[in-house]
Amino acid sequence: MSTTLSIIKPDATARNLTGSINARLEQAGLRIIAQKRLQLTRAQAEKFYEVHKEKAFYDSLCEYMSSAPIVVQILSGENAVAKNRDIMGATNPANAEIGTIRRDFGQSIEHNAIHGSDSSENAELEIRFFFSKLEIIE
Repeated sequence: MSTTLSIIKPDATARNLTGSINARLEQAGLRIIAQKRLQLTRAQAEKFYEVHKEKAFYDSLCEYMSSAPIVVQILSGENAVAKNRDIMGATNPANAEIGTIRRDFGQSIEHNAIHGSDSSENAELEIRFFFSKLEIIE
């Protein structure tokens, strides 16, 4: 079993899609072992997405991710990172496979409903960014 971080983004929380997205994650065999709703400050968003600091989309991403509430959660399951990325679909909803979260709920590349860790190493870092050990119930 492994874990990964999932973030339901502002566009999806604003459209009340948290339950629908989580149902898909759970139906695919992932278990939510920690979850909270919060709103990032601009500084927190900048720190979380620091790896993208030199990219053209960094400022708009940080602005967007701090614009409204998000739901951060830890998912557990066999090959959790890969499984979550398969369920999410391609970053651009237009290129995502039919039946994936981003294809069905995403509105654009930036407003694509969900974030997921891209590696086990990043999952560990991202989980520590949002959760203390006391908040993780396995």
